[in-house]
Amino acid sequence: MTTTTLAVLVPLLPFLGAVAGLLLGRTAPGMVRPLAVLPTFAAFVLAAVVAGRQGGGRPIVASTELTPTGSVPIDLALYIDGFAALVAVLVGLVATCVQVYSTGYLRHDPRYPSYAALVSLFTSAMLLVVYSGDLMVLLVGWEIMGICSYFLVGHYWETPEARSASLKAFLVTKLGDVPFLIGLFALATDAGTFRITGILGSVATGGLDHPTLVALLLLAGVAGKSAQFPLHTWLPDAMAGPTPVSALIHAATMVAAGIYFVARLLPVFAASAAALTVLAVMAAVTMTGSALAALAQDDIKRVLAYSTIGQLGYMAGALAVGDRGAAVFHLLSHGAFKALLFLAAGVVIHAAGTNSLAAMSRMDGLAKRIPDAYWTMTVALLALAAIPPFAGFFSKEAVLVAAEHTALGDRTVAPAGAGWIVLIAALVTALLTAAYAMRLWLLAFRGRGAEAPDHGRQPITMNAVLWVLAVPSLGFGLTVAYLDDWFDGHALTPTVTTAVLGTGVALVGAVITYAVWNTLRAKAPAPALAATVAHPDAEAGQVEAEALHLPHPSEDPADPGRLLLGPLHRHAAAGFHLDAVYDRLFVRPVVAAAGLVRFLDREVVDTYVSGAGSGTKGLGWLVRRAQTGNVQTYLSVLLAGSVVLAITAVVLANVNAGS
Repeated sequence: MTTTTLAVLVPLLPFLGAVAGLLLGRTAPGMVRPLAVLPTFAAFVLAAVVAGRQGGGRPIVASTELTPTGSVPIDLALYIDGFAALVAVLVGLVATCVQVYSTGYLRHDPRYPSYAALVSLFTSAMLLVVYSGDLMVLLVGWEIMGICSYFLVGHYWETPEARSASLKAFLVTKLGDVPFLIGLFALATDAGTFRITGILGSVATGGLDHPTLVALLLLAGVAGKSAQFPLHTWLPDAMAGPTPVSALIHAATMVAAGIYFVARLLPVFAASAAALTVLAVMAAVTMTGSALAALAQDDIKRVLAYSTIGQLGYMAGALAVGDRGAAVFHLLSHGAFKALLFLAAGVVIHAAGTNSLAAMSRMDGLAKRIPDAYWTMTVALLALAAIPPFAGFFSKEAVLVAAEHTALGDRTVAPAGAGWIVLIAALVTALLTAAYAMRLWLLAFRGRGAEAPDHGRQPITMNAVLWVLAVPSLGFGLTVAYLDDWFDGHALTPTVTTAVLGTGVALVGAVITYAVWNTLRAKAPAPALAATVAHPDAEAGQVEAEALHLPHPSEDPADPGRLLLGPLHRHAAAGFHLDAVYDRLFVRPVVAAAGLVRFLDREVVDTYVSGAGSGTKGLGWLVRRAQTGNVQTYLSVLLAGSVVLAITAVVLANVNAGS
């Protein structure tokens, strides 16, 4: 087969798997799992073949006219460069691991057929975004992901947490999609085409008339999709969905789409220094604020959620300084270790019977109960903290190098001020990231108290996936010297300055956190078990659904986060009250306006409508009462009416004569 044909099959196979899974979910339940795993795995293999053939060389471009639309045509087009080829491999790998993991995690869930089909559709939509060479076709995949996220986050719809989280995710991302859509049309109007190649060519020749306006409109959609400040608040709440869904959203789909979109169209944003400065500030606030919030969270999945927001801030920061290679490199590295973190967290939640770190810190021997999750999660946390030689070290250093070069004037794509903003924020975030990674590891695996429950070993499908993802989390960064051709031809290796600074602040953060924890632990008495323990035979998905209801125990007295943050802890735990601010600024006024409209509709409009009906009904009643069927009555009324009319006529005539 030609490379173009293989590329078309990559997003098509998961889509066909989703359709077949929905159609056969009830009539042939035994086919649901093969239809979930095999098409996604086949798409992963084909994506790897396409990447091998592309080889980091010239982009693969193909197109056919989708439909005649007038002056700005819409084409079914492919545009596969080195970035697209590698990101598609990541999406296929993570989606396959999630589907395999889900066969064990949700093996007794009655809604598994629809869940698996939605995951396949989600994967297909992301692959469409990655390979698409036309912005309108890209928008189709972009919006399908939003719809799928609504249903997947709300999978446990019996719980109010899942229902509200799914609605919030949908509304917040749609809020960003409105200016995003306007920006796409404005971009196509300036460039005269929706084709990515045509747009990039127009930018190169200075054909954009309103680059700043277009870039800022597009950034609003990117902020919503990729959970950047101020539209990031939906992502922590989205943890109410099943853990495999969290892994898929955070590692390879949805949130990665916005970063990938900016990387694909970076020349459009680079045409406006103001847009890059706005992106730099947005990235800096996002990464530092989310890192502080992660250090104060008790829910293990919310820690990882804020961690994702922070790492997306790193990627956005790399784009703000004009280095899309560093951004996509970190996207790939982060995708591997963040998928591992979430899937390992699912095993931890099943074993502990809760998602509360405070409860886990009251359990002794949890690490021994789940050795696979313990060791692989340790690898992933080291990668997250950017400790060499793990993958996160190399990709995070690439971001720091890009910021350093821009700040010192060695690169002139972005303003030097943007470089300094990103560099300082990235170093502060590296310190905080290592701190909350160490805190999570200590509270989850170094607890003391009652013996942790023994639920036996998890299904082999769940544990095998963890070790598969541990390989790129450990070794992907070591391939950095061989990836130059895939990333615009420039080296991504760290410099001595950034390596020393980045690793140094990470080690300082980890060491301080450990020292604080060790001191507090020595002073605090051994706590009793405060968590509700799941039944040994309960599947992981059931345990997680039940854990949404459980009250979290009070803070662990040995929790280093409270001491490290001091008076900031309360605010960081609440996400710096952004939800409360949005509630007062937007939600309450909208609800009040809706109440006013409801009042006017019920009390004013309905009153007129009801009055018209009541008046007609009353008139009909009077007419009906007058129809007695008595001829003498009719004649009497007629005579009386005639007399009244005659008297009225005489009176009016006299009045007129007198005047």
